[in-house]
Amino acid sequence: MVQAIRFAKTGGPEVLEWQQVDVGKPGPGEVRLKHSAVGLNYIDTYQRSGLYPMSLPSGLGSEAAGIIEEVGPGVGGLKAGDRVAYAGGPLGAYSEARVMPADRLVPVPAGIADSQAAAMMLKGMTAWYLIRRTHPVKRGETILFHAAAGGVGLIACQWAKHLGATVIGTVGDDEKAALAKKHGCDHVINYRREDFVARVNEITGGKKCPVVYDSVGKDTFYKSLDCIAPLGLMASFGQSSGAIGAVDIGILAGKGSLFLTRPTLNTYTATRKDLLAAAKELFDVVSSGTVKIQVNQSYPLRNAAQAHRDLQDRKTTGSTVFTV
Repeated sequence: MVQAIRFAKTGGPEVLEWQQVDVGKPGPGEVRLKHSAVGLNYIDTYQRSGLYPMSLPSGLGSEAAGIIEEVGPGVGGLKAGDRVAYAGGPLGAYSEARVMPADRLVPVPAGIADSQAAAMMLKGMTAWYLIRRTHPVKRGETILFHAAAGGVGLIACQWAKHLGATVIGTVGDDEKAALAKKHGCDHVINYRREDFVARVNEITGGKKCPVVYDSVGKDTFYKSLDCIAPLGLMASFGQSSGAIGAVDIGILAGKGSLFLTRPTLNTYTATRKDLLAAAKELFDVVSSGTVKIQVNQSYPLRNAAQAHRDLQDRKTTGSTVFTV
């Protein structure tokens, strides 16, 4: 038996319980994995609250790193003792150990610590698909990235800057503004004090941006459309401030024949080929020092409820990991 976070009903952080669970042996195509570090992501709060419905009772968590303890029948390319990490697959990363499908695991390079791997797999591969595939960022472009001091934002802004873009980031306070400025943002807008639409127009000389990356949702969605150049793209990949609700797509015509997408990491890494390509590009930019991973908070796994409170109260910056 091992300890894990489980929840039997949806609600606030208080529904998370520290329980004993039976992991069992890996079946065909599976491995048993002992976690060393587990990542915290905003999607975890959506699942816990019921915003993203699921069968209950349930485990939680989509991202972790650790050591393979046992390999099931038919698994090739992995063996006991290998360091691996993952993002996605069945929920249940909030656990000391678990059984995982082998094809969702990627080997972790020697130069990357387990805490880094757990902190960057989901957020880093999200940054990858956003700026490398959803809208491939090009040299000379000016882009807008909301929540620039968050886990995805810090990675994506550094990466986009490396690709040659001028990066505009929005944040909620001065501390986060300083952090975003140190991690790739050429211009930082404190949305609590400034009208970000007016500032984007000022920065771009009225040309606006070819793309806006928005994980905030309700509070920023419609104003974000006013920051996009004709034929530009709104990449809405989260809703930390609440659901956007029904959208009359006619608004996209009136604002310049805009494109709108709601992408997910699961789609962009659905095949093993795409998963390995995403992980390789991510590991390469981190190993080279191009992208620095900020693990700014760490909590014992048993204290997951407090971590959820801090994340939702916007008290965190960069990435957060649980120690196991």
